[in-house]
Amino acid sequence: GEGGRRWRRRQRRWRRRRRTGTGCGRPRAPPPAPRKIDAAANPAPSTLGSVWNQAGTWEEKNLNSWANSRIKDLLRSLDPLEFSTGKALVYEVSKCSGDAFLVTVRNKKRVGYTYELGLKFKGEWLIKEESKKVKGYLDIPEFSFGELEDLELQISFTDDKDLSSDNKAQISKDLKSFLAPIREKLRKFEEELKDR
Repeated sequence: GEGGRRWRRRQRRWRRRRRTGTGCGRPRAPPPAPRKIDAAANPAPSTLGSVWNQAGTWEEKNLNSWANSRIKDLLRSLDPLEFSTGKALVYEVSKCSGDAFLVTVRNKKRVGYTYELGLKFKGEWLIKEESKKVKGYLDIPEFSFGELEDLELQISFTDDKDLSSDNKAQISKDLKSFLAPIREKLRKFEEELKDR
């Protein structure tokens, strides 16, 4: 009918305007000319983290295997200590449990860890003018990144039946001297962790 013809005429007019670019009284804009992008002028922003995480949003990386072996290596290299009435050395890392991680948040790197340590010691002390061999454990309860000043050392003996409570107190006091070198080794670990 009449309405259908009018509609088809409108359609033809509209198509013609689109082809010629004369719609609404404005000439059609020319197509954009291709431009070569210079990679040197627009370097890609450097991002931390994985390739898939270009936006630098939250990403956590587990560093446990590196951290465990590094802590053990550092603590095995502790020097023996000499005291006024004896000497001792740490000869084994019996416990090294915890987590170490690197987190990337908004393109900023953050590291952290939480660990518990156990070290075996052996030594000799002069007790009642007699040299006695002493063995035991130096336990370091849970500590975290940035808490090295609060580090504690708990001492236990494997065979203390020949030791009086005064002897044990003196030996424990001597063994607390290991705290400073242990703290230094763990400080080195923290520095290396920050550079991961």
